[in-house]
Amino acid sequence: MRTFVKSWIPQCLQILKSPCRVFSGCNRLLTSQIISYYDSINQCKKELPQYFNFASDVLDEWSQLEKDGKRPANPAFWWVNDEGEEVKWSFEELGFLSRKAANILTETCGLQRGDRVITVLPRVPEWWLLTVACMRTGIVFVPGTSQLTAKDILYRLQASKAKCLITNDVLAPAVESIMPDCQFLKSKIIVAKGSRDGWLNLKELFAVTSADHTCVKTRSQDPMMIYFTSGSTGSPKMVVQSHSSYGIGFATTARYWMNLTPSDIMWNTSDTGWVKASWGSVFAPWISGSCVFVHHMPQFKPGVIAKVTICANMKGVETKPGSVGKAVPPYDVQIIDDHGAILPTGEEGNIAVRILPTRPFCLFSEYLDNPEKNAASVCGNFYVTGDRGIMDEEGYVWFVGRADDVINSAGYRIGPFEVESALIQHPAVSESAVVSSPDPVRGELMEALTFVAQVVKAFIVLAPAYESHDPEKLTHELQQHVKKVTAPYKYPRKVEFVQDLPKTATGKIQRKVLRNKEWGRV
Repeated sequence: MRTFVKSWIPQCLQILKSPCRVFSGCNRLLTSQIISYYDSINQCKKELPQYFNFASDVLDEWSQLEKDGKRPANPAFWWVNDEGEEVKWSFEELGFLSRKAANILTETCGLQRGDRVITVLPRVPEWWLLTVACMRTGIVFVPGTSQLTAKDILYRLQASKAKCLITNDVLAPAVESIMPDCQFLKSKIIVAKGSRDGWLNLKELFAVTSADHTCVKTRSQDPMMIYFTSGSTGSPKMVVQSHSSYGIGFATTARYWMNLTPSDIMWNTSDTGWVKASWGSVFAPWISGSCVFVHHMPQFKPGVIAKVTICANMKGVETKPGSVGKAVPPYDVQIIDDHGAILPTGEEGNIAVRILPTRPFCLFSEYLDNPEKNAASVCGNFYVTGDRGIMDEEGYVWFVGRADDVINSAGYRIGPFEVESALIQHPAVSESAVVSSPDPVRGELMEALTFVAQVVKAFIVLAPAYESHDPEKLTHELQQHVKKVTAPYKYPRKVEFVQDLPKTATGKIQRKVLRNKEWGRV
């Protein structure tokens, strides 16, 4: 098998080519009419439909083609784990099971269209069924990484006003500990082999629930998903994606970037709590009729993934090593200054997407309940991505770095404010500033245009009573403290104790000064 991966992405998005050798003797199909139609919408050759639902308009269409013998015999979904367990579903089976899940949400849990469901699960098959079930019912799906702590889950429940939460037996105790403060939560579902008091068991419900369900009719711009995204200041923000922004928006990605066909298998190793899981493990492969492959590894094992050869280029476009490529339709990407003016070729500025006079339908809808963040993300006629870059004379974009303080470590986006908020709760910490720091293990594409590793580093001013403590022991204590207070992946892998922190005249800590020092930009 040949395997391709877009080499500059931190987490592996792999396309296993020629799967016909595994599943059947079929010939590779031409690009389907389904993906051609939705790609033409992205290319602005067709109008965005008023109504769209990925479950009925895409998945059920593939199911029908499958029944008619017009799709290869490979599965729609293929899941394995380290214990040798295996699950394979056709599109027809995916439809049958997701309709059962839809009835569980609406009939058993009493959820209605527009209600929100938080799902905190690892890479288990039920995550995919629940994703599709929410589409079928018009319920808004809110994914979360399984590394969330009780505090993280509470914040998400309160901010989203979710009426249902779905998790496994590992995180169930954390949810139970915050129940008194979850006034909007009406039902809890557990994905586990055994039952638990106060919880509905998803596996048990599947055995007694009907698969007779009619998909709701959703508008293209109706909300479909909400993601909590880290920022440089404040708590995570809610980003709304519509049914079309992801359901149609990734057709061009699938066709020209991933080069997917119904004969292919797509393997995406992203955590289910991140957006890459949605577009790499749901929308891009399934709009292409491809098979979604999942290897559930509780811990990342490079040796398993490294058994395949790795490379990829945008289909039909000349590539320039180090460049992130050209803009993908329907986006008009430009490099602008801080006032919204387009900068000349070769000049560094803000990477931005034109939203006026027309906002691309595949761009997220808004930061929910956050008008200040929505306003701050707009500059003139553009949405500012938060990245800095350069555009060459041929339209290729070269990524320079983040304009804000968000840290991208091993594919995890970490807001420094979240780590600083955890640190300040420890009595040893008087002040702290958190920035990215180079490291030989984790990676992000930086201005050197190569993979340069980075981790979270905390600069800490100690309270007087702790100044004489052993630095090594105190570092370990603070790291363990952060792991308990917030999601473990956010803890500072490097800690430096300092006498003071660089500040502006008004007393604001200047993270940029510390970050530049770490990266040798001083």
